Amino acid sequence: MKLVEDNLALVHACCRRFKNRGIEYEELFSAGCLGLVKAARNYNPELGHKLSTYAVPVILGELKRLFRDGGTVKVSRSLKELGRRLTTLSESFCSEHGRSPTVSELSALTGEPEDKISDALNSVRIPLSLTFGDEDGGGELELPTEDIAESLTEKIALRELIERLPSDDRRLIELRYYKYLTQTETARRMNMTQVQVSRREKKILAELRMKLG
Repeated sequence: MKLVEDNLALVHACCRRFKNRGIEYEELFSAGCLGLVKAARNYNPELGHKLSTYAVPVILGELKRLFRDGGTVKVSRSLKELGRRLTTLSESFCSEHGRSPTVSELSALTGEPEDKISDALNSVRIPLSLTFGDEDGGGELELPTEDIAESLTEKIALRELIERLPSDDRRLIELRYYKYLTQTETARRMNMTQVQVSRREKKILAELRMKLG
């Protein structure tokens, strides 16, 4: 569905706010895409708002549900035991060196591969609860996502401004900041020189900053 493909950047924007909270990014992205697909299916452009405005709460809802369900990845007992051992080892290392060890250092100390070290450390992170039980007074716990609403509002506003740009300017920004091409690669795609791309890019960014206030 083209509508979904054109808005995948919105899923990444939502998912990045939940990174390093105990669930792998691929799993976050999968849940976010599910939310985007749901939003696209129910989207009605005749209501006068952008898909992005409607999709954000749906995507966030799927991400919160993923945290409530604890993710789909089941952690083995041996991995949890390694995680607890690494926690103790990290505390000793920190006391001796005045800093936390890197994954590479923990791998060298234990003889375990770095990817297994990362998985083990993730397995012993304290789970994030999204709701309080009745014994805690009830209510919902807000996720500490560094003011995600404000950030996403800014991203949505930026995306809408980009959509209003002239087609060549919009393509330049999309190649540079959504497809992550270099200025040289962008120049080749747009039949421009790298200097022309650089100058035009600076002018467009200045205009976007001014409109965003």
